[in-house]
Formats: sequence, C-alpha cells, structure tokens
Amino acid sequence: MNDSTFMTLMKLLPKSALSTLVGKATRAPAPAVVHQAVMRAFARRYQVALDEAEQPIERFTTFGQFFTRRLKPGARPIDPAPDAVVSPCDGAISQVGTIEQGRCLQAKGLWFPVDKLLGDARRALAFEGGSFATIYLAPRDYHRFHAPLEGHITGYSYLPGAFWPVNQASVASVEALFAVNERLVTWLDTPLGQVAYVAVGATCVSRIHAAYDAVVTHTGHGARSSVYPRPLPIERGGEIGMFEMGSTVIVLFEKGRLAWDPALAPGVPVRLGQRLATRLVGGAA
Repeated sequence: MNDSTFMTLMKLLPKSALSTLVGKATRAPAPAVVHQAVMRAFARRYQVALDEAEQPIERFTTFGQFFTRRLKPGARPIDPAPDAVVSPCDGAISQVGTIEQGRCLQAKGLWFPVDKLLGDARRALAFEGGSFATIYLAPRDYHRFHAPLEGHITGYSYLPGAFWPVNQASVASVEALFAVNERLVTWLDTPLGQVAYVAVGATCVSRIHAAYDAVVTHTGHGARSSVYPRPLPIERGGEIGMFEMGSTVIVLFEKGRLAWDPALAPGVPVRLGQRLATRLVGGAA
C-alpha cells in the first residue's frame, strides 16, 4: 500500500473506536497456546529482542502484558556522566532541533505549535528558542518511557484528541499531528529548568499509563490536569510511563540549556539511557 492510499484509508477509519477495540483485544485473556503463538509471531515479524525481557513469554497472560514488558536489570545502562542528558526511550529520532516562533519541526514543510501541543499558551512561552527532540517508538521497541535527567515531577496534563498514526507517512502529511493527537504531558522541574515531556497517542495506542500517578488515558474521561503541592522526585532514567502500543515521545527544554549530539538526525536509532545531549548549565547532578 502506498502512502497516499494509506492516508486515504486512515481518513475514513474510525480511529478512536479502532484504538479502543485493539486495546480491549490486547488485554483480553486467551488460552496460553494461542496468545503465546501470537506473541512469538509478533516477535519474529518485528525482531523483538526477547532475551532482554525481564520475564519469558510463558509468563505473560495477555498480549498487552507482553507489549509493555519490563527489561532485565542493567539491560539499558543510564549514562552516568554529570553533564549528560539521556534518551528517554528506545526508538528512532523523528526530529531534533530548536523551537522557533513557538513551533517545532514535524517534517519537511510541516510544523506543530508548542502552545497547542502542551495545551497551555502561558507555559509554552518558557520554551521559546529552546530545544526539542521527537522520538518514534516502533512495534519492536521497549514501550516504557523514562526521565532524560533527574528532577521533580510537578504535575501533568491529559489532553484528549485524535488518533492519527505516527508513522512516516502520517508525520509527513498530517498538519500539526502531534498537537492534535491524544497526549499526556508530564511537567518536570530539573537542574536545566522546566522540561515538558509529552507522550503522544496514535492509532491502536489505546492507552498511555503514567507511572507516577493513577493516570490512564482514553478511558472515557475528559481533559484534566494536576499540580502537585509536593513535587515527586525522579532520578535520571526513572520510569515516567508506558504505551499500551507504540507511539511517540517529545521532550522540550528551555533555551540555552543543552547542546544536542551532532550525530542525531531523523532516522537515527536511540536507546534508553544513551547520551543525547550535553548540559550547558547546571551540569552537576
């Protein structure tokens, strides 16, 4: 199927209902022989590194448990250098760069507005001229996401929205895709100032779970947010949440706080814990 045909199909599909249905299917129990066969077929198709999983396939009772699997301790070492900002997840760079005129680059010729992405025009101002990275998680990837540096979680915003796919065809053609899809914004206070951490939903990504609070998206509730009177400490590499199916993570930093690794470019694979950038201020942990 070419990109044009794919996008025409996506426009016609009831994407929210489809995502709900897929989510229910991934959480449904099935005879062990059935769901294990499905998991093994999926692992072969997408070249999932089963040896990295904390548990063997036989221990998962649903496909959803397998998809959100934890990794063995030490499978993703976190760069210990005091000046390192690390990758928050496994995946591939979609875009990395500077926030200009309140926008982030989505793809050639397309941008998405930061105020719409965050659902807060006032807070978006703090990131003007700052840095951003967008990372796409493919089906084979580990689907929990983590903190790029130490700090405190000060609150969150859940923003219901659309369920466009986040693959290359959609990113290259849907205007402001990341600012219209469903998303969970986690707010961090760090040695580098404020960080906005955005987990973006997509077609068949039925739910996003926060690890720090009982927040689960796409459960029939409307937009909501919370500011913690006592911010929650989190270490570099600490878990922030997980996707029930694959999607995208976007991290935003204030101006002049870091320098991206010059090797980063669209399509470059990254792994949780590897250095993505060097701190320019507040380098000590």
